[in-house]
Amino acid sequence: MSEHNELQNLILKLVGAAGVSGAESGASKVAAEELSRFMNVNTDTLGNVVGTVGETGPVILLDAHIDQIGMIVTGIDDEGFIKVDKCGGMDIRVLAAQEVIVWSKKPLKGVVTSIPPHLSNSDDAKTAKKITDLSIDVGMTAEKAKITIRPGDRVTLSGNAQCLMGDKICSPALDDRVGVAAILRSLELLEGRKIGCKLVVQFSVQEETGGSGAKTGSYNSEAEECITVDVSFASAPGIPEEKCGDLGKGPMLGVAPILDESMFKTMEKIAIAENIPYQVEVMGARTGTNADSIQTTKAGIKTALLSIPLRNMHTPTEIISLADVDNTARLIAAYILNREGKNE
Repeated sequence: MSEHNELQNLILKLVGAAGVSGAESGASKVAAEELSRFMNVNTDTLGNVVGTVGETGPVILLDAHIDQIGMIVTGIDDEGFIKVDKCGGMDIRVLAAQEVIVWSKKPLKGVVTSIPPHLSNSDDAKTAKKITDLSIDVGMTAEKAKITIRPGDRVTLSGNAQCLMGDKICSPALDDRVGVAAILRSLELLEGRKIGCKLVVQFSVQEETGGSGAKTGSYNSEAEECITVDVSFASAPGIPEEKCGDLGKGPMLGVAPILDESMFKTMEKIAIAENIPYQVEVMGARTGTNADSIQTTKAGIKTALLSIPLRNMHTPTEIISLADVDNTARLIAAYILNREGKNE
């Protein structure tokens, strides 16, 4: 239980830092501080947080993205309302009346405007407004807002992280700060152990806007293999069973044409031997994660995907199970420790 408390505190620390795609410095700083406990850390040209440990053996890359979905300020109208566009795959269906933070010279609290139901028409009830039709109210006059806020400032959903019953956490930005936490936890499990490989850890930027951070970072890694850690859909009412995993039943081990079959088989074998719960996630083409770009870097990198089940993706109320994060870390550590015998 104490280990789960430590993991919970780590996740809460990570989600508490802002880091919308292209402006990840706040979250990157926190992640770099945590990663520096285990290895030397640097920040590359695009802003990826990168660490390396070990000097001999095969090179294994561990990747999780540090950026979060959000919005970007496009302008301020004559009444002081802020106009925005999506920065990543924001779910616009849940935006009306949401509390947000505008990351200007200092953080500003705001609210997405909403038409009262008394004044809405039948069309309003059927469809979500386009994000470019929404506005954010920070309570300022137009004159003050135009001095204080600039186009390009990022906006995040400001839902507070909450610990739910059992081992569940609800918060914005769990996608993919829990992937970062899982990798950090795996390094903790490996601390003091002899590993027969060189490890490169990459907390990559801009995954939510196309994956450019992972593409350039993996190019520099010289990796032979990569384990990408992200989130995927957890079961909930209305979601097709075959498209999701269950909270609390372990990481989702990916199967897809772009993912390496031998790594999948080895991870599955290790999970069974180590009594680590896992689920299988099958995708018919690309995965929609950093694995897609990492796999085709240089002459190709063998890539596996571990996904942590998550409910309510790309909303202010994402939900995960601490047990799934911990078991993801356990599987990563076990794979690395068994690296030399993986093809037996």
